[in-house]
Amino acid sequence: MRICVIIPTYNESLAIANLIHQITKLGLEVIIIDDGSADDTVSIATASGAKVLTNQKNMGKGASLIKGYNFALEHGFDAVISMDGDGQHSCADLPAFIRKAQSSQSELIVGNRMEVTAGMPFLRVATNFLMSKFISLIVKQHIPDTQCGFRLVKKELLSRMDLSTSKYETESEVLIKAARLGYKIESIPIKTIYSGQKSQINPLVDTLRFLHFMTREITRRPKHA
Repeated sequence: MRICVIIPTYNESLAIANLIHQITKLGLEVIIIDDGSADDTVSIATASGAKVLTNQKNMGKGASLIKGYNFALEHGFDAVISMDGDGQHSCADLPAFIRKAQSSQSELIVGNRMEVTAGMPFLRVATNFLMSKFISLIVKQHIPDTQCGFRLVKKELLSRMDLSTSKYETESEVLIKAARLGYKIESIPIKTIYSGQKSQINPLVDTLRFLHFMTREITRRPKHA
């Protein structure tokens, strides 16, 4: 199984070199999708041996993920693992994703941070819990951590998804589209490293955008063949 790791970045010059080094030590190819960083992320990632794709302006995490998914499909990868570029996701969990992908028929495997929440800010724990319950009801599957960006997607699902969002809600859209296409979604426990770095999520704007997206999905009429 040929797998690449895609990492959307935006001003991640402090963490990106070490992250790329840890991933390549495992024999995995790294694809950086930079979303208009103003720092040295692109040059550092290139020097560290990653393939770097760039957005000409800041388009959003979802747009970067979609660009990475398309690149993986065009270049014959069997699966894609997405990770955040700020060092919160542990590379030690990558082999677990690969083992699960090899042993499971599931097209989508999502990391679960909710088994061990020590160090996670209380507001994030509460928000993740509520959103996960909500989305689990919509997709009619139990997904303990729907907001986790550390996940593996296989090529069959990648080739069938028609994603329409471009910001942080894209990760929720992937879950909903996968379920509507009839795929089972599985989870594995992961470790998350919280360094106190400020989140790039805008609580008000991104929550409103998420609610608008969910309202659209709930009221959306199913397509008939």
